Amino acid sequence: MEGSYRFKAVATISILLQFTTCMNPSSCSAAEANPGETNTQFIKKSCHATTYPRLCISSLSTYASKIQSSPKILADTALSMSLETARSAFTTVTKLSKIHGLRPAEAAAMSDCVEQVGDSVDEIQRSLKEMEQPGGGGLNFVSLMNDVETWVSAALTDDDTCMDAFAGLATDGKVPRIVRRRILHVAQMTSNALALINLYASTKTALS
Repeated sequence: MEGSYRFKAVATISILLQFTTCMNPSSCSAAEANPGETNTQFIKKSCHATTYPRLCISSLSTYASKIQSSPKILADTALSMSLETARSAFTTVTKLSKIHGLRPAEAAAMSDCVEQVGDSVDEIQRSLKEMEQPGGGGLNFVSLMNDVETWVSAALTDDDTCMDAFAGLATDGKVPRIVRRRILHVAQMTSNALALINLYASTKTALS
């Protein structure tokens, strides 16, 4: 239970920090390309605005040639990777939920987790579709990005709820350990995506 509460606190703090990232002008500049800056340097600088910068850099650097120095493509790519990770976790959790021999409490937790991770996948998919909309500028863009941030935040909440489903269960079981590890990775990827989305939104708004 202590681990679940710690995860929940980290997720909550992460969201709060991400929505206030660009209150400091120097933080907003992280998403702005500087002359002579390489694509990888741009990604590293932007990832410092996330809660898990090492994971951010390692997962996005592969796409440096695609991202170049675009805050929009950076945010899109991070969100796409979050969706890929969530889908993979959903497949794994669904398979594990059908294993014979699970204790009743484990089976109930797995059932809840399958539902929550499925919701998380749907919410990230919706966020990606919203990101594809031509938001333009001004209030339309702000409203669009608020919707995106709301859906990604909801996905993070679902990941947390999945973890809560295992609160109080014995921690020595193989299945709970696998599920916690997979969902924690999804939450970290999604947290980073949310930070980069917020960075992109704040930067574009500041430049409008």
